[in-house]
Amino acid sequence: MPYPYVLLSAAVSLDGYLDDTGPERLLLSSPADFDRVDAVRASVDAILVGAGTIRADNPRLLVNSAERRAARTAAGRPEYPLKVTVTASGDLDPAANFWHTGGEKVVYTTDQGAERASRLLGGTADVVPLGPGLDWRTLLEHLHEACGVERLMVEGGGQVHTQLLQEGLADELQLVLAPLLVGDPAAPRLFGPGAYQGGRLRLTETRRIEDVVLMRYEPTAPGTGSAPTAADRRWLRTACELAALCPPSRTAFSVGAVVVAADGKELARGHSREGADPVVHAEEAALAKLDPADPRLPGATVYSSLEPCARRASRPAPCAELILRAGVRRVVTAWREPDTFVAAADGTGVLAGAGAQVIVLPELEGLAKAPNAHLPG
Repeated sequence: MPYPYVLLSAAVSLDGYLDDTGPERLLLSSPADFDRVDAVRASVDAILVGAGTIRADNPRLLVNSAERRAARTAAGRPEYPLKVTVTASGDLDPAANFWHTGGEKVVYTTDQGAERASRLLGGTADVVPLGPGLDWRTLLEHLHEACGVERLMVEGGGQVHTQLLQEGLADELQLVLAPLLVGDPAAPRLFGPGAYQGGRLRLTETRRIEDVVLMRYEPTAPGTGSAPTAADRRWLRTACELAALCPPSRTAFSVGAVVVAADGKELARGHSREGADPVVHAEEAALAKLDPADPRLPGATVYSSLEPCARRASRPAPCAELILRAGVRRVVTAWREPDTFVAAADGTGVLAGAGAQVIVLPELEGLAKAPNAHLPG
């Protein structure tokens, strides 16, 4: 199921202190950065904070600029983004500012917590039970499918940020670094201990804002199992965009592919009919750029806009076989091959039969199909 784009936003001191400490908190951002945050809030469909942040900070989470609110309504959007909180216990203060400012609100909680939250809040917010425990993937699916949320801004606290980043569900981290040293051992930190995805985050922007610095990062390391991560979606989108580079053909698909190591480093990319070869396939073109003995291949992921082929007339080895020969055992694709040129194509079956894991992300199928709109079927 598709998820919203998840943007984590936080301000920290030089020693890692998180701006999340209640009524007497030390404000880390500058006035200009607060205005930037207001602009980000105005751009998203929903803002999420943990129940602990509501208890500690009593935030309103509003779009403060009247001009930005007017622009939202002129575009047919609600004046304020949906406000979202998460609580396992349902222990919520019905007098908190969160419930009495802005627009619609929703609470995600456990089955047990839902009883308490509904009793405390009455009709102030929609209360959505997620089962015996909190599950972030189910929560994000519900936000997307039931609430129409395409972009979600997460403003904390540290436990929420930790869980989303550890589960590989954060598409972007916007981190503001303030020129302050706090030194309080009891102060909350941005992220807690635990197992995070491997690899380095990619720095996509740095910007000075008065005396603070904004840094934007995105994850790069592929997932390790059948559950897709934000990095999987980003790499697959890149593969789909590569398909647009293919010379058009009426007898073959336009496909893009990227090979990514377990640490998030891009190893190779390719697209159909690349260079002077009129019949080369995307996965074939990408793998041909690598040393077959590269020790990173067994832990790598191949991202292909179209399911790797299981049979082909132009070469002795189809792409599914080439992937297996390379030692790759994880493939992420957007579109199962239709019967346009090969009946009952099943590259997924070939890969899975040899022990490879194949993940299909149908939310990107439209992007994968776009360069092939001229083909029949």
